[in-house]
Amino acid sequence: MSILDKLFKKTNKASGLNSDGESGAQASTLAVLPEQIYESASLELQDVIAPSALKIESKSINLGDKIARTFFIISYPRFLTDNWFSPIINLDKVFDISIFIHPIDTSLVLRQFQKKVAEVQSQINVREKKGMVRDPMLDTANLDLEGLRDNLIQAQEKMFDVGIYITIYADNDLELFKIENEIKSMLESKLIYNRRFSNRKRVSKVSSRSIPICLLSTKN
Repeated sequence: MSILDKLFKKTNKASGLNSDGESGAQASTLAVLPEQIYESASLELQDVIAPSALKIESKSINLGDKIARTFFIISYPRFLTDNWFSPIINLDKVFDISIFIHPIDTSLVLRQFQKKVAEVQSQINVREKKGMVRDPMLDTANLDLEGLRDNLIQAQEKMFDVGIYITIYADNDLELFKIENEIKSMLESKLIYNRRFSNRKRVSKVSSRSIPICLLSTKN
C-alpha cells in the first residue's frame, strides 16, 4: 500500500465517509500532518545503499561525495611468490577488489598454443637463417609453451582466465591520483602491470562490485 493510500484512508475515517465516499454530514478537509507522512513512509534497502548522485566521466565515476576509479591487471611475470597480493589488500585505503576465475576448455587452449608455438619457432628460424644471436626470450617462451602443452595433454595442468579489478575511492582528484600511483608502483615492483578502465564504452564500476560480470574478455 502506498503512502497516499494510507493517508487518504486515515482522512476518510476521520471525516466519517462511507464505502461509497459519501457522508451524511458536510465533508471537511483535513490537513495532512508531517507525523502521518513519516509513519506511512517505508525505507527500502535501495534507499539506504544508493548514492545521493552519480556522474560518469571518462576516467572516473563520482558517487555522491566520493570519486571512484577502476583499473585492472593486464600482465603478470613468469613467476609469482605466495601472498604477492597481500601488500595491496593490507593498504589503509578505501577500495574494492574483485577476482574473476573462469575455466578454459583445454582443447581450445591447445589449438591456440599450437599457433603460438609455430609463431615462436618461425621467429627463431628466421633469426638463425640471418645469422643473428639467439634471443633468450624466444627460447624461454618456446620451452614454456612446449612444457605447458605436454602438461595440458596429460591433464596435469588446467588453464583459467583470471581477471582482477581494483576500484579506489577518494574525496578529490589529487588524493585519487596519489592512491593510484601508490598501488601502481607496488604492482610494477613485482613486474605486474595494470591499465585504467575507460568509462567511455562501459561502466567499470560493474566489475568491481557484487555483480558477477567480468569485462576483460571484451576488447577495449
